[in-house]
Amino acid sequence: MTTKETCIESFDAVLEERGVSRRRFLQFCGALAVTLGLSEAMVPSIHEALAESVIGKADGNLMPVIWLELASCTGCTESLASAETPDVATIVLELLSLNYAETLSAGAGFSLEEAKEQTIEHGGYIVVVEGALMEGWNGNALKIANEKAVDIVRHCASNAAAIVCAGSCSVDGGWQAAVPNPGGATGIQAFLERSKADGSFTHDIPPIINIPSCPSNPEHIIAVLVDVLLIGRFPDLNQYGMPSAMFDQYVHDNCPRRGHFENGEFVYQFGSVEEAKGFCLYPMGCKGPQTKNNCPIVRWNRRVSWCVEAGAPCAGCATANPLKSGRNWVDTNAPFLKRFRSITIADIPFQPMVIGWGVTGVVAALIVIHGIGMKATGRTKGGADFEAERKWDKKHPDKALGPSVKALEASKKNAKPKAKAEKVEAEVASEETQEGGDE
Repeated sequence: MTTKETCIESFDAVLEERGVSRRRFLQFCGALAVTLGLSEAMVPSIHEALAESVIGKADGNLMPVIWLELASCTGCTESLASAETPDVATIVLELLSLNYAETLSAGAGFSLEEAKEQTIEHGGYIVVVEGALMEGWNGNALKIANEKAVDIVRHCASNAAAIVCAGSCSVDGGWQAAVPNPGGATGIQAFLERSKADGSFTHDIPPIINIPSCPSNPEHIIAVLVDVLLIGRFPDLNQYGMPSAMFDQYVHDNCPRRGHFENGEFVYQFGSVEEAKGFCLYPMGCKGPQTKNNCPIVRWNRRVSWCVEAGAPCAGCATANPLKSGRNWVDTNAPFLKRFRSITIADIPFQPMVIGWGVTGVVAALIVIHGIGMKATGRTKGGADFEAERKWDKKHPDKALGPSVKALEASKKNAKPKAKAEKVEAEVASEETQEGGDE
């Protein structure tokens, strides 16, 4: 038996000890392949890579993980802990070295903080950040173990192999960065780049992988951790540092209701016949056509369902810009059950309908004021000249763009006798015709 086959056999034995059959694990590898944008033909390769990585590092040299919990609801952790089998306890917590995680660690207090310090000192670890970083009040808006979170992030990033931002809050501030953002919430990448620019962070910024959504999809987190920690490579990233296989296609592209969208079949009210028929939720505020995520493929709750399949419009929670905190999916997509998105003028958010009615009101008021002015100046009376003749036209009547006022008046005066003469001629002609007929 080859070394590779021995590793796979040993790995499968480790899984069996934890109640995970080989078949179930291969299903999990298939789920990872889909999440990473790979074909099912890659399942054996993923299985092999995981086996060699885990069994090959059984001597305790697994790459450690520091999971920071910043300003958040712990939704990403809760979501990850409910991931598809083999669960996070088997794949990440036991087979990998999760050295520090406030929410999941059994230890607490000094011993846990000491483990974090030892991990940072050793280097070569992965930092997973959940939640927004709070810069408000000189960094005192968020403190952990009596230490400012801004200092903790800089310290953890100083010797890290990579940073994984789990969830929209850590990517660009998320809910915490919504207007008016009193605590100064921001994303990790933007914060580190500002710190690098002002000299408060003197190290090289490690590679950053941004995984938005609120909360982050556990399939995305596990796929990236397996990709980086076990297989030993970084996924292809787009311009925002997000895995391309997950965030380079619109939700609308793979939505099962897209056919109704193409046919113009929409839901305009919940509880209606159209909703019962599963028509498109676009008029109800669905942001699927403008949000990039593979939710329709990966889905949630162990691949049981996802927002639109459960009857709710997409809220666009994966929309994020890691270099710009605030005005993210929370501000721009709210209200979530309406079609219009907020727009910002001078840092003040507005709904397009509000702006439209405001402009209409201003125009109506100007029309009323204009009418009052016309009445007051007597310009509404019959025969009054609305515009005086230009001085230049008076001096250059041959070059005027239109007839001068004097010329118009002269033509009116000449027109009256001419019309009278024509009337007389017509009457004479009529009488002559009549006389001829009588004869």
